Amino acid sequence: MPTDIIMPQLGESIAEGTIVKWLVSPGGRVEKDQPLLEVETDKVALEVPSPTAGFLSDVLVPEGQTVPVGTLIARLETQAPTGVISRVGGVVMKPMPVQEATETEHYSPAVRQLAKERGVDLSQVKGTGTGGRVTKQDVLSFVEKGAPPKPTASSARMTPAQATPARPIPGHLSPKQTGEEVIPLTSMRKTIAERMVASRRTAAHVVTFFEADFASLAGFRQQHQLTYLPFVIKAVTRAIKDTPILNSSWGENGIVVKHAVHMGIAVALEDGLLVPVIRSAETKGLQRLAKEVADLSERARATRLNPEEVQGGTFTITNHGGTGSLFSTPIIHQPQIAILGMGAVQKRPVVINDAIAIRPMCYLSLSFDHRVIDGATADHFMSKMKEYLEHSEWERFL
Repeated sequence: MPTDIIMPQLGESIAEGTIVKWLVSPGGRVEKDQPLLEVETDKVALEVPSPTAGFLSDVLVPEGQTVPVGTLIARLETQAPTGVISRVGGVVMKPMPVQEATETEHYSPAVRQLAKERGVDLSQVKGTGTGGRVTKQDVLSFVEKGAPPKPTASSARMTPAQATPARPIPGHLSPKQTGEEVIPLTSMRKTIAERMVASRRTAAHVVTFFEADFASLAGFRQQHQLTYLPFVIKAVTRAIKDTPILNSSWGENGIVVKHAVHMGIAVALEDGLLVPVIRSAETKGLQRLAKEVADLSERARATRLNPEEVQGGTFTITNHGGTGSLFSTPIIHQPQIAILGMGAVQKRPVVINDAIAIRPMCYLSLSFDHRVIDGATADHFMSKMKEYLEHSEWERFL
């Protein structure tokens, strides 16, 4: 009996999904729980595991196509197919020979292509995906760490200067290229574009900026090997207790104030942005927050988030300072009414008690919906957060 593969329900509010990549070739064998395909929705991108072991006998929906939840997209057979095994758009595709399982089955086609482009030996890359599978982010992290590229026959004949060309920046043309290049829009990029425009059209955006001195937490942070972000999350949740209206949304019948702070943390991906959510962040200590931020960020980049982990946020923080940015005016993540931007922490000269001192300073921005709150309320929230960042006994919140 063949096993039907349908487009799964990847969340209560998700009605369709886009097939990004089939990770098993038509006719190829797949084991139970082995990643079968990559699916992208308007909220998350993730790998879908095979429900059973078998051979991919029919691929009914091609890569790049968006179909409703519940659509039959493929079938698995218990035995290797011998005839026609794939029909896409009415075109009969030639079956591929079934091969014995090899090491390359641990790598998706996208990963193998990226490794080929970057000259990476995949056997040297540690996988963080399901079952130790190597993801695209693993390859990029391997390259960023300065790992030596895999030598090729052509590079062996090059001089050292020729063998290390500058790596092109994604989305940019090299000096020798002319004309135009069209980069196809992914489902995620389309959704981001639509939601950003809709947010600007919906909310009355206003931004206020504050500067905070991180000196009082710097030593504590280093002692416990934490990043700055958990401290900012904790300061935000405490400031929201003082100004609960910041944790609300606009409703037809009035302003809806949420009692629990479900903190969204913006995570930059290779081709987009996701905002996984830390549930009830106000109840968690610094170490717990740090672990959840690291876990959610890692799984977001490895396309292993569950759909519910990117839903239900009530307030969002975007740490744009990770790339050196100082100021930002982020767009509100609807239906929330505010988003905090965190700039890079830099040592700067500041005046303290009429004397100049060198302190680790950080610019913080709050984009807020002027329909819901006024500038005085936003500034009160920011002043309380600044106070908590600069004058807290952090041992209490570890």
